[in-house]
Amino acid sequence: MRALLIAAKETAFAKTRLGRLPQRERELLAQAMFRDVLEAAMNFKAAECVAVVSSDDALLEMAGRAGAVVIDERYPRGLNAAVAMATRELAAGGVTTLCTLLSDTPLVSAADIEQVFAAACWERGVVLAPSRDERGTNIILRRPADVIPTRFGKRSLALHRAECARLNLPCKVLPLPGPAMDLDEVADLIAFISVANNSHTLSQLLRFELALS
Repeated sequence: MRALLIAAKETAFAKTRLGRLPQRERELLAQAMFRDVLEAAMNFKAAECVAVVSSDDALLEMAGRAGAVVIDERYPRGLNAAVAMATRELAAGGVTTLCTLLSDTPLVSAADIEQVFAAACWERGVVLAPSRDERGTNIILRRPADVIPTRFGKRSLALHRAECARLNLPCKVLPLPGPAMDLDEVADLIAFISVANNSHTLSQLLRFELALS
């Protein structure tokens, strides 16, 4: 069974590096990005399951309304711990191929997700879509679902590749411009506005005068 998993931080703790934006605006931006990623996931019809793991009640409610499987981590555990918890639950339910998306990559599309799945041409292995700086990992597909643990954070791309090498697993790095753009700093917001089409994130950013300055 193929599944998508969206990992979403609680919005109260999201985007802390955007300190120039007021807290409420950061929360609204995090919600808008999540909605864009969720829509992309739901539009990928080849997955038998779309799941969301978060401790944020509002995001989980959005996910449930959209038809996604809701995995409530109950309290903020940290990204890798939350993904590990969700991975165990999904694997126990029969998921064999798991593609994990991050909720702060609002340019991801169903076509991007299709390319990630198409790159997985083996029974065991990993596909990685890196961040723009080629240090982070913004999408990871694992087959089987728990074939390696995730190492999201600084240098995660290198850490994921090293784990695959240690286990002698095939590992495909697939650069994709849309998923590569995560929004962590004001410069990222400005870059996003210059390339984005109509989206929840763009609509939200256009309300923030600071993001345009």
